[in-house]
Amino acid sequence: MDRLSFLTFIMLILASYRLTHLIVFDKITEFIRKPFMKKKRIVDQNGHVDEKSVPASNFGYMLNCYWCAGVWCAILIGLGYLFLPRIAIPLIFILAIAGAQAILETAVGVGVKLIDVLKSLQTMMNDKKS
Repeated sequence: MDRLSFLTFIMLILASYRLTHLIVFDKITEFIRKPFMKKKRIVDQNGHVDEKSVPASNFGYMLNCYWCAGVWCAILIGLGYLFLPRIAIPLIFILAIAGAQAILETAVGVGVKLIDVLKSLQTMMNDKKS
């Protein structure tokens, strides 16, 4: 194998991240997870009944655990890159862009919320001084 460039390595990481998120969290892939889930009734200490979706098998658990799915996605992305590069590289490229975008969007969202919190704190401090 030729040396892996830093940029390619980052793209593989981002692609694996995005594929994992797609499988484990995204609504669009819920149809893949649903057959491996079952409903479980949970009664809390106050008597409230809630129905929760839980894995029905180890495979269901893997599809709902981002740590587990992440390992398998990394293996899939890595093997695709090594053995089917003509197919995998365009997919890796797209997933890497989407993964980076998701990370940036999350950072921006957190930053906006942090600014709102800091503004609220500043307002509270100014009100106390008055």
